[in-house]
Amino acid sequence: MHTNIAVVTGASSGIGRACAHALVAQGWTTICVGRDAQKLQDTIAALPSEHRGLAQAMQCDVTDPDAVQALFDDVYKRYGHLDLLFNNAGINQRVATPDEVSAVEWRNVLATNLDGAFYCLSHAFRIMRAQSPQGGRIINNGSISAHVPRPSSISYAASKAAVTGLTRGAALDGRPFNIAVGQIDVGNVASAMTEKMASGVLQADGSVRAEARMEMSSVATTFMAMVNLPLDANIFQVTVMATGMPYVGRG
Repeated sequence: MHTNIAVVTGASSGIGRACAHALVAQGWTTICVGRDAQKLQDTIAALPSEHRGLAQAMQCDVTDPDAVQALFDDVYKRYGHLDLLFNNAGINQRVATPDEVSAVEWRNVLATNLDGAFYCLSHAFRIMRAQSPQGGRIINNGSISAHVPRPSSISYAASKAAVTGLTRGAALDGRPFNIAVGQIDVGNVASAMTEKMASGVLQADGSVRAEARMEMSSVATTFMAMVNLPLDANIFQVTVMATGMPYVGRG
């Protein structure tokens, strides 16, 4: 019997944790990846006791290409195949205009959001291409900011726009090998990262206003809709957002 194997990066909190839990709930063996070992253990501890055996914590800094290669080599050695990668690890930037962003800050954001995503995707692709039966699914966590950025967020916006290019290129290159690549763009999900939205955040017109947020469960439900398709079908790009957030329209 085939056991579904998934790797979820950035699984120590937020979207990564919620989607790892959703996978485990459907019987997936899920490798939870992150930099903080204790937070990864917290992700597993938050599962119902009967499901914890399906989750495995693996500490890894996705900005380190050697560590990423070792991670995927270990996954293949343990399980012999890989069915899903959720490329979710990412960081934000401080509010700053382009002239205020240092070269170090720029590289830190790009190193995690783009370089790390590429390293993970490339090694997942390698395994999925070589395994039998051939193929698998890769889902990149993009962002609404890839299309409509917030003010003073140039590093984050550029990194997420580049992830969209990563998704498109990999989707094309994956066709001959039955590798489906898609992207989920999330807007204003309730999490520690978006707490400021409840009190007010900077808008494009210079004002500061509170914004609507949605429940994390809506992201996990959308993610699992992508996961549960057969490999001959692909949700190439999907946007899930709080209905009342200022995304569609001017200002």
